Amino acid sequence: MNRLADCRDAAANTENMAEDLTARVNRISRWVYIAIAAVVFAGDQATKTMVESAIPLHAVVPVIPHFFNLARTQNPGAAFGLFSDAPAPWKTGLLIAVSVLLLVSIISVVWKSRKIQWEAGVALSLILGGALSNLLDRLRYGHVTDFLDFYLKNYHWFTFNLADSAIVVGAGFLVIHMFTAE
Repeated sequence: MNRLADCRDAAANTENMAEDLTARVNRISRWVYIAIAAVVFAGDQATKTMVESAIPLHAVVPVIPHFFNLARTQNPGAAFGLFSDAPAPWKTGLLIAVSVLLLVSIISVVWKSRKIQWEAGVALSLILGGALSNLLDRLRYGHVTDFLDFYLKNYHWFTFNLADSAIVVGAGFLVIHMFTAE
């Protein structure tokens, strides 16, 4: 009888240890996600600052001929130039409001989720860091500085920045995760 009680105690201890380990991993992973978002935010702000100090507005600096330039632009619209030509005076306010709602949603999901899978956590962290950086620029300047200009012959992709890249990669990770998650 004593051995059965010992086995039960050992099983309970193992279960408690597993729960403690899971809680620790979840706390650590949240800090990793915060670190990823912080690196994206800092990297985007740093690259924009470097470009703004080194390249005049609307100047183009060829990097890889017929493929890639640094081209400093100011984007008053959303990512990749969406709505940049819209003359509506409320456009910036709407973009700020949408960004804030997106950020609150992401932070809420990451913080409340006890068992977020790493793919989703990394994806949301990339989106969070990029969205925060672009939001800060919109609040400070009313526009976002874009400078990465990829092109092939006469076809130019919209000029973008590191934050836009992080948002798109994060969204791509989420889509892939949704289709591959069990």
